[in-house]
Amino acid sequence: MPERRTIDMPPIDPAVADAIRQGTHGDPFAVLGPHETAEGRVIRALFPRAEAVEVLARGSGKELCRMHDQGGGFFVGKPKKPAPYYFRIAWHGTVQETEDPYSFGLLLSDFDLHLFAEGAHWKLAERFGAIPGICEGIAGVTFSVWAPNARRVSVVGDFNGWDGRRHPMRQRGGTGIWELFLPRLGPGERYKFELLDREGRLLPQKADPVARATEHPPATGSIVAPLSEFTWHDEAWMERRAAAQAEDAPISIYEVHAGSWRRPEGRGQATFGWRALADQLIPYVVELGFTHIELLPIMEHPFAGSWGYQPLSQFAPSARFGTPGGLAVFVDRCHTAGIGVILDWVPAHFPTDAHGLARFDGTALYEHADPREGFHPDWNTYVFNLGRTEVQGFLIASALYWLDRFHIDGLRVDAVASMLYRDYSRRAGEWVPNVHGGRENLESIAFLRRLNDIVAERCPGAVTIAEESTAWPGVSTPARDGGLGFSYKWNMGWMHDTLAYLGHEAVHRKWHHNEMTFGLLYAFSERFILPLSHDEVVHGKHSLYGRIPGDKWQKLATLRAYFAFMWTHPGKKLLFMGGELGQPTEWNHDGEIDWALGDDPMHAGLRRLVHDLNRLYHGEGALHQRDAHEDGFRWIVGDDSENSVLGFLRFAPDRRPIAAIINMTPVPRHNYRLGVPVQGHWEELLNSDAALYGGGDIGNLGGIETAAVPLHGMEQSLDLTLPPLGTLILAPGR
Repeated sequence: MPERRTIDMPPIDPAVADAIRQGTHGDPFAVLGPHETAEGRVIRALFPRAEAVEVLARGSGKELCRMHDQGGGFFVGKPKKPAPYYFRIAWHGTVQETEDPYSFGLLLSDFDLHLFAEGAHWKLAERFGAIPGICEGIAGVTFSVWAPNARRVSVVGDFNGWDGRRHPMRQRGGTGIWELFLPRLGPGERYKFELLDREGRLLPQKADPVARATEHPPATGSIVAPLSEFTWHDEAWMERRAAAQAEDAPISIYEVHAGSWRRPEGRGQATFGWRALADQLIPYVVELGFTHIELLPIMEHPFAGSWGYQPLSQFAPSARFGTPGGLAVFVDRCHTAGIGVILDWVPAHFPTDAHGLARFDGTALYEHADPREGFHPDWNTYVFNLGRTEVQGFLIASALYWLDRFHIDGLRVDAVASMLYRDYSRRAGEWVPNVHGGRENLESIAFLRRLNDIVAERCPGAVTIAEESTAWPGVSTPARDGGLGFSYKWNMGWMHDTLAYLGHEAVHRKWHHNEMTFGLLYAFSERFILPLSHDEVVHGKHSLYGRIPGDKWQKLATLRAYFAFMWTHPGKKLLFMGGELGQPTEWNHDGEIDWALGDDPMHAGLRRLVHDLNRLYHGEGALHQRDAHEDGFRWIVGDDSENSVLGFLRFAPDRRPIAAIINMTPVPRHNYRLGVPVQGHWEELLNSDAALYGGGDIGNLGGIETAAVPLHGMEQSLDLTLPPLGTLILAPGR
């Protein structure tokens, strides 16, 4: 057993020593490490259950002193001379050598702290959290965390037996930031933070809010991630990205839940990693002709059933799919294949799991304290307090991290409507009015404008997309002009109306004709994306196929006609995985797409139609260049509710016009005359009833000549045969 106080040591207040032993002292650097006293330099350290501790000189390894246990593992020593040193610690059965964490100086710069307090530290993940590197010539990891109301914060992990007494951190003034350098640690270490609240109560161990890697759920630890730079090969894509995502570009998005698109054969609910997804998903998306992949949230989330929409790690890709480096490989390969990558991102709310952000330092730090503002009744989650600068900065830094570190091309911001209104899903008395007595959430509005301005400034060519389900004006108008500043907005109204229309029996559709036409009243008020998303094929809503009445032929024919209507309608396109096959069942996040449907000629025909629609959409400028402008659209016939027929034209400068005619009944329409603006031969570019798509091949034999019969305000017209439950897409011959 080591000697106890057998040599003269400078006295220390017993209460202070006891607080160090118990892990309740809030200023460990005032006690531990090297200190100059009237009797000379002393070194203090806490090593509970250690047998002996020596202090050795760095470089030479010569002994400077043996430390003496003052009880409870509180060791004190007087070195022979001041010198840089390290410890040799004899534990029961093993020996450890390490430098003293309490011998290092300040870690974060005053400028780091200032930017954090201002909510303007855009490189948060490169300076905060767990950062491997060199400090005063020693390799290790710098840990830091924001916990302004904690009495004590410690780093815990395998390296200290998850003992919060071992490595309490230093608080930097009044910033609320705690920091500590732990020598001889590196990437791969598991860790959390252990906190005492302001009353001295021990809180559940917390995962790092700025962790860049995590354990695989259900484990909840954070992982020290390397800072090494990935070698990108996507220069060509990045140079043309802005043009590829502009409002006049063809944007066709394949929405994917990475865990359930396809699963490894014979491995149950196992998931593919990023590299395997790259091998299989990217060629599939390229073959179908989509321009982008949109991933449901991949930020680490504890509950798989949330699909990622309840994330706890705003900076860490889920360990379910591999390492952060694997995600970089996936994105790089998408880009080299000409595919953009969009991530769903959730700045509205977060789950209440004890190891997460909830009551992080014993107070409502990231969330509002008042449940009328800080608790979301729909999702049983906490609402981010966007009126707090540090929280705003945390979230904007997260957005920039994905866009910068992983070359992500766009963020689809989830649940924007819930952010904009203080009374969202709340009854009278359950919400707090703003300072003017209104229902608008002024803090969220300011946050979204700031987010979009900063993304536009720092990540040229990247886009932001709002999932906003109300009629809030100017969602895609620049913030300088009074809007929210998003690049695009999901057109939820179009989606709800048109899917409701599909659910009516064909004989009754004439009474609901406006559900197909109403969207054109506001189609040019925003830059829209037409979304057939994951939310529309779950929770008893049925699959797209399952919504439609009738037999298999009617269901698939209706889907084909509807997809062709969507691909010719103003607005960018989004289709959730499985929709291209007409999957009969709802999406199941524990399963995968029903890939066997590809062997059925009719379902395979729908997939071929999606391919051909994407090809046509890319190749015909009239179908995408003036999406957000009224001069790119003209009705031919929008009021033929009796026959459930729609007809319209799409235009673009220096491009041939495109006509789309949709018949949403199972009755073919012969001699259906429509006015057109160009005389001569019109090609039948696509007929959704073609046999190769699984249809009956009713149409116009590939093309038709105009006649000088004025109609619909035009001098020429076409005498068409409209296929049953079919869409025709025509254009003047080149």
